[in-house]
Amino acid sequence: MNNFTAGLISWLLLPVAGYYGLQIRRTTPRMPPPRGNQRGSLATSPDRGPADWRLLIMGDSSAAGVGVDRVEEALAPQLADIIHQRTGESVSWRTAGANSAEARHLRDLILPNIEERDFTHIVLCVGTNDMKNFLTAMQFKKGFGGLLYAIHARWPDAKVVWSPVLNMPDVPVLPPVLAWILKLRTQIINTMGFRMCRERHAVAAEPLPVPSVEGFAEDGFHANAAGYRYWAEHLSTYVMDVEAPSAP
Repeated sequence: MNNFTAGLISWLLLPVAGYYGLQIRRTTPRMPPPRGNQRGSLATSPDRGPADWRLLIMGDSSAAGVGVDRVEEALAPQLADIIHQRTGESVSWRTAGANSAEARHLRDLILPNIEERDFTHIVLCVGTNDMKNFLTAMQFKKGFGGLLYAIHARWPDAKVVWSPVLNMPDVPVLPPVLAWILKLRTQIINTMGFRMCRERHAVAAEPLPVPSVEGFAEDGFHANAAGYRYWAEHLSTYVMDVEAPSAP
């Protein structure tokens, strides 16, 4: 199905999506971000200078670690741990995520308030809220494309990796009808995201495959500690391989 048809059908089914969305809001617990510092390091010391790998994980509630109780179980520190284990090199990490954030919010509200200027790698976990809020392809292009421009201007030497929106039928909290509608919106967002990454010097990872529901938190939407570890393993391939190709 092409994007025009996917968009038309999903807009016609917007009332259905709205109905199921309200039902989920009423019955699903809203989980807070985990407790703990939003930055950390492995194998670093003041006399050695900056860490060899300096990670920024920026995005929505998943970047913030919603779904786990301790920040050490979230995506950023788990990715840092994997890199350290594989390379033996020092790694520092920083998270900058917010519930319900769209790409434009990262561009306008979060990025300007990050003071550090020496990140070597930036991972973007964004697009899910743009998708479920029914942003058009052009709206996402403006938000996400502008975010990539801003990142390259602020951190010109950093490698940027985008984690696309996953397949909505794999998300256990979503009823099949709603998951199918949101899958159409995901197609629109991911297609534009892949294009922006190709055009604006970022690496698009493959959408995260979901082998089972065991990696989801109690809300059935966010990852739990095991899910974030699995996600970090998936992204580490792209973060650590400078020549990793973008997804098509």
